[in-house]
Amino acid sequence: MTRLPLTFAAGGFQLAGTLDLAPGTTGLFLVSGGNEIRSGAFGGQAQLAADIARAGFPVFRFDRRGIGDSDGENRGFRKSQADIAAALDAFRALAPGVTRVVGFGNCDAATALMLASGAGCDALVLSNPWTIDEDADAMPPPATIRARYIARLKDPHEVLRLLGGKVDFRKLLRGIAWASAPRRKPGSLALEAREGLSKFDGPVRILIAESDRTAQVFLENWEAGDSRLQRCADAGHSYAEPHARKWLRDQILAALRR
Repeated sequence: MTRLPLTFAAGGFQLAGTLDLAPGTTGLFLVSGGNEIRSGAFGGQAQLAADIARAGFPVFRFDRRGIGDSDGENRGFRKSQADIAAALDAFRALAPGVTRVVGFGNCDAATALMLASGAGCDALVLSNPWTIDEDADAMPPPATIRARYIARLKDPHEVLRLLGGKVDFRKLLRGIAWASAPRRKPGSLALEAREGLSKFDGPVRILIAESDRTAQVFLENWEAGDSRLQRCADAGHSYAEPHARKWLRDQILAALRR
């Protein structure tokens, strides 16, 4: 495997990228979420790129402006479309043998791809999309509270704490009341993301790490019967668990091989 560090222009700034070379004609375009650099949390995206390249598919990653090795001011995911477009152009130019691009993003990177209606990619893998408005209620959504209580009831230690009177029952009752509340209406960001994705006509996979709060909030705002949803049990936001890391890789490879 050959890994090439590089720079490319975007809006008058120099952005940093990395290309993992491979012979395949389908490539993975990896968009970083949050303020993470292109290597990802604990190097997870760099390892993912290496695994995908070893399977025969080239992978392009980059730091959006103001993040990591890239110039400029960090303007957040809502204003990242120009950087995403420039990075995709750079990927196609540097890997001219790639005729099909699968875009992958976790958290607000997934949302950025949705808002951009795919941003020019041919297929999308969207993981734990961020759908929480900036002015959202600080209280977690009912689905998150329910998931937390279910997890605790499966834990013998937590059950013993409850039976032993070591739990604040007033707090518990408030939580139960909130967990029983009806589903809230989708916020503006969720509606924008849904509208943006509706304009994309390529294949889509929506990956859900079931132990992740961001994913739980997303499910509150999404159609439960959407056939594009794929769920990984006992997985956290970054798929750091061994079984989740393998599941994520398999899901991406399935999208690349389609």
